[in-house]
Amino acid sequence: MAEAPNPLLSAPLSVINLGAELFAEALRQQEVPVVQVQWTPPAAQDDDLLDLLDTLL
Repeated sequence: MAEAPNPLLSAPLSVINLGAELFAEALRQQEVPVVQVQWTPPAAQDDDLLDLLDTLL
């Protein structure tokens, strides 16, 4: 018995892209709707620096 097609795979594609603008641009060239979010991973925490900032504030 054949499986029914997955509706997720047959629906129009929309993308939220985090970070890599090159990926978003490639999708736009294929007329895929893209929302670009400028994001970078948070910097590593330096506990000594955070303590110093807490003291100053």
